[in-house]
Amino acid sequence: MAVTIKSEREIELMRESCRILAQVHEQLGEAIKPGISTWDIDALGEKLIRSYGCIPNFLNYNGYPASICVSVNDEVVHGIPSRERILVEGDIVSLDAGLIYKGYHSDAARTYPVGKVSKDAAALIEVTRQSFFEGIKYARAGNHLYDISNAIDAYCSSFGYGVVRDLVGHGIGTSLHEEPQIPNFKQWRRGIKLRPGMTLAIEPMINMGGCDVEWLEDDWTVVTQDGSLSAHYENTVLITEGAPEILTLLPDQK
Repeated sequence: MAVTIKSEREIELMRESCRILAQVHEQLGEAIKPGISTWDIDALGEKLIRSYGCIPNFLNYNGYPASICVSVNDEVVHGIPSRERILVEGDIVSLDAGLIYKGYHSDAARTYPVGKVSKDAAALIEVTRQSFFEGIKYARAGNHLYDISNAIDAYCSSFGYGVVRDLVGHGIGTSLHEEPQIPNFKQWRRGIKLRPGMTLAIEPMINMGGCDVEWLEDDWTVVTQDGSLSAHYENTVLITEGAPEILTLLPDQK
């Protein structure tokens, strides 16, 4: 499957899809506190997405049973919300969410502290977030895709963190997952050349310990093999003639 180049009309639809998702994430972030269940987070997320006239794109995707992936502590991604899973002070929680607006997908993830967290947990969240920005310094037309991958890996590895290798970012548009796949770890080839009009979901998944992960028996939830904390940060990005445009951040967040 070839990498799609979006037209101006498609880019405008992607911008709106992503703008709405950024608002959903902001509202979800405000709800994170000790005592809330992961089921409550999912219910709020679906309500918010539908309130904007959009469709949650994760719900029933390949059988996934919820609208928001809610992953706690050692859960890397794809945590399934539950009424029994109650967030407590000191947890960290990753929310991965996406929606469809007029046929166009958006995708973004954030990791939040629950109340006061340890210095180590706070550092992991911040390094994971910053690694995205280190990567997109290279998300410019004429550069190569794996320039992004290598920058993310170099930054996170300098802190001794494990960069997850079993899961990667992806292209996005009229499908949630399009070509190309975007690793967060060092590559020995250059990858495709970046062109204006590409829309990419770039998503570092970083472990405090080793890089190895495993899947739980629900066939969805991915956890760190060594039980260490994991953080996730993702935005949908547009490649332009100049600097990349981060579509899933609100103006005051850029």
